Amino acid sequence: MTIGLLKEPATETRVSLLAEAVASITKKNITVLVEDGAGNGAFCSNADYEKAGAQVRPREEVLAADLILGLHAPTAAEVEKLSGKVLIGVYQPLFAKELMKEWASKGLTVFSLDMLPRTTRAQAMDVLSSQGNISGYKAVLTAAAMYPRYFPMFMTAAGSIVPAKILILGAGVAGLQAIATAKRLGAVVEVFDTRPAVKEEVMSLGAKFVEVEGAADASKAGGYAVEQSEEFMRKQKARIAESVAKSDIIITTAQIPGKQAPILITEEMVNSMRNGSIIIDIAAATGGNTPYTKNNETVVINGVSIVGNSALPSTMPSDSSKVYGKNILNFLALLINKEGLLNLNWEDDLVKGSCITHGGKVVNERVSSEK
Repeated sequence: MTIGLLKEPATETRVSLLAEAVASITKKNITVLVEDGAGNGAFCSNADYEKAGAQVRPREEVLAADLILGLHAPTAAEVEKLSGKVLIGVYQPLFAKELMKEWASKGLTVFSLDMLPRTTRAQAMDVLSSQGNISGYKAVLTAAAMYPRYFPMFMTAAGSIVPAKILILGAGVAGLQAIATAKRLGAVVEVFDTRPAVKEEVMSLGAKFVEVEGAADASKAGGYAVEQSEEFMRKQKARIAESVAKSDIIITTAQIPGKQAPILITEEMVNSMRNGSIIIDIAAATGGNTPYTKNNETVVINGVSIVGNSALPSTMPSDSSKVYGKNILNFLALLINKEGLLNLNWEDDLVKGSCITHGGKVVNERVSSEK
């Protein structure tokens, strides 16, 4: 069996496996083909891969492997030649249903790790959590680098400096890491989330939890947010507006799988913030949590900088690739048997749940059924 490791597009610095992860695969007598320069963005050289037992090859040869690893989708021209291959990456299939249908028609078996069931057993291969952790961390550091004032409180002979006030919208993995990082830097932190169950985690990190009564039950949504009623949205808007007006920095992380990100920070709220304030919108890839958000751009509205950045993990490519690679290794353990051969066990809920296309069809119910 051969595994192919692709070089990502120019804007992506991460790679699916670093050399240390490749070494654990080649020890099992599995051939690993690495595209020339695949790890350069993550500071992993061709020589590092060769030392780990891989073979560095041009892209065309890597695409001939039985199983192909790449965070992003191959080109349409390449897909034409991949019939019968297994692809593993993060393809956002709920937003790319037509593409998934096309891939199915080409005979590809596609696993998208952002579709893994969010169960305890899946935690070791949960790419959304491993990458979201980095996003939350870097969101706060990005804000700190842009913010024209101190984060912590200072008492000096020249006068007192009040601490920065940070509002974090969404207490998932990214939000919780943002809380921890902001508190380490000395900021005062408030947090809003529609899920009352996260209140204890938020408070344990030293932040204040902003409560709004009447939220829809999200206990069966696999850890994700769910759509809320109009009445709740009205109360939520009023409560968030109070916190926004007194915040210096806002980190927004709210996303709903397969849908546009909800607008939580309105035009009026942005206008209520003081000059020099910062909004870091991690949900930019799905539209963002403000009406002004543009992915991979910074927009300034009345002195408020709105940073749309869904690629924060790529700003820390070494560790992002390391933890993503560990997720991949744990997932491969479900697909490859002790003899080093591909063995797709459709009785395994994680294998079945993350498979998008197989046998010429879109087999994932969420992708095939959602409008």
